[in-house]
Amino acid sequence: MEAIQAGWLSILPPVIAIVLAFVTKEVISSLMLGILSGSLIYAALTHQGFLMVGAKTIETAFSTMGGTGGSVSKFNILLFLSLLGALVVVVTKAGGSKAYGVWAANKLRSPRAAQLATSALGALIFIDDYFNCLTVGTVMKPVTDKYGVSREKLAYLIDATAAPICIIAPVSSWAAAIGSSLSVTGQFESDLAAFVATIPFNFYALLSLVMVVGLAVLNLDFGPMEKAQYRAKTTGDLGMDTTQEEMQVSGGKGRVYDLVIPVAALIVFSILAMLYTGGYFTQADVTTLQQAFGNCDSSASLVMGGFGALVVAFLLFVPRKLLSFKDFMGSITEGVKSMASANIILVLAWTLGAICSDVLNTGEYVKTVVLASNFPIEIIPAVIFAVAAFLSFSTGTAWGTFGILIPIVVEICASAAPQLLVVALAATLAGSVFGDHCSPISDTTILSSTGAGCNHLAHVSTQMPYALLVAGCSFVGYLVAGFTNANLLLSLGTAVLLLVAVTVALHRMAVRKEVKR
Repeated sequence: MEAIQAGWLSILPPVIAIVLAFVTKEVISSLMLGILSGSLIYAALTHQGFLMVGAKTIETAFSTMGGTGGSVSKFNILLFLSLLGALVVVVTKAGGSKAYGVWAANKLRSPRAAQLATSALGALIFIDDYFNCLTVGTVMKPVTDKYGVSREKLAYLIDATAAPICIIAPVSSWAAAIGSSLSVTGQFESDLAAFVATIPFNFYALLSLVMVVGLAVLNLDFGPMEKAQYRAKTTGDLGMDTTQEEMQVSGGKGRVYDLVIPVAALIVFSILAMLYTGGYFTQADVTTLQQAFGNCDSSASLVMGGFGALVVAFLLFVPRKLLSFKDFMGSITEGVKSMASANIILVLAWTLGAICSDVLNTGEYVKTVVLASNFPIEIIPAVIFAVAAFLSFSTGTAWGTFGILIPIVVEICASAAPQLLVVALAATLAGSVFGDHCSPISDTTILSSTGAGCNHLAHVSTQMPYALLVAGCSFVGYLVAGFTNANLLLSLGTAVLLLVAVTVALHRMAVRKEVKR
């Protein structure tokens, strides 16, 4: 299929997808209509007659989708997500998560320790945000309840160590999806290298972790969260949602290592597979780990790692009768089904990107417009962060947001500000994860409140000031990055110092109000 110059019409598909996602709050149909609109534009500009245009529209949409999904790398990503979903269900049903909760309840001795343990478990389960939200709250509720931590605070700790952790973890479902989207830049040795390059500049994710540790260790709560903690401390009302039943993690015989070993196996096998596909064990000219990781096939490596972790889980669970052979295989099927929505979003996002870049030459048009304008390139990362944050908050999904925006960001930076490409891509991811973290309609926000046994609106209202503060400081960081030519020390340092200063100031104001009560 030969690409055409569609002019301003070439930007309609992503615009249609973005607007529909904002209006309908539904990403899959929005992406699909964006794809069909792009195919219709191509068909209308290259064919005559109503019937020919209609037929060519359908052919263009699905041939592009088939070509995109037919990539071995992208197929491996879908396979890895399916294997990851299977591992999540298997580990949960075996009882490893529940065992961690029992162990923690016996070992922890203070509210601070309970909050840190909750955060640590959230960081440990970095392979998938759904897995995180579905287990951490249920496991840690007895522990945090014991020490008077409000359910609103528990829900925040869960939510802030879900998506923000996954988006900076090289071995995760997010890394696989993001790496595949970033590969369109053509400026990195591998998908993994592209993903890793964005981590230091993913200010929202990094600052969210700073916020979590600061609140847990120093108890610097403010705003509605401080009121919830004060209520829990003075009245014993933890803010439990009595309208929902307490979730239970299935499986009563598992041990702590039944959670730790499969996750560790996934990491170890994935790293070894990356070294293998990178030629460290097979090619004489690959002599360093850095070379191997740079040359590796990350998607194939993650598939190998996921399969290896499943084998370890099988050997760990079935002989000990934590799960029967039938239950283990049934859990695999259930886990694969749980990833269907993520797989669909990925395929559609890839297709929309291909329609824009390979069919309509959207990048060329955007490049022409940017070069002809007087748009100050220094504020590109901050503007991109704000746009991504607005879109992801409106739609409640990070994956749909970065799937739509990354191809556009790549084209803008390639022509106008190549030195800011990595920062701009990181800003796209950071803004995308903002919505997944705190949007009221985000899956992880809903799962976090459910897992913590907290009223959903109470969770949203108490964590929103924290999320907005982190987002505001991240925005300032991206402004500094733009004006300092991507100086990491200055930009990240400014954002962190601003976050600490404002948090301390707001906490002191909250304490003064508490004294007056």
